[in-house]
Amino acid sequence: MTDKAARGERKRTSLYNRLSVLRAERGVSRAELAAAVGVNPQTIGFLERGDYGPSAELALKICEFFELPFEAVFSLRPFTPMSRQLYRPVDPGGQ
Repeated sequence: MTDKAARGERKRTSLYNRLSVLRAERGVSRAELAAAVGVNPQTIGFLERGDYGPSAELALKICEFFELPFEAVFSLRPFTPMSRQLYRPVDPGGQ
């Protein structure tokens, strides 16, 4: 048993996601998403925190639920915050 496992710490997944943003944007609770994709609501919380990496099947069910392609929901690199994507600073020299 590793030291982390002995202390009860979870291994963080290297798969990032936008689940909490998508749920908030669409007014979907963890319980509603969980029921739609066939998992426990606690699993959705683990996914959102990065404490659990979904199976390919679960990831695809989630993408299907939100009607979005995989790369819009999951990524191997952290997502750029939406506010930075939508409101980029104006380049004063590029007017």
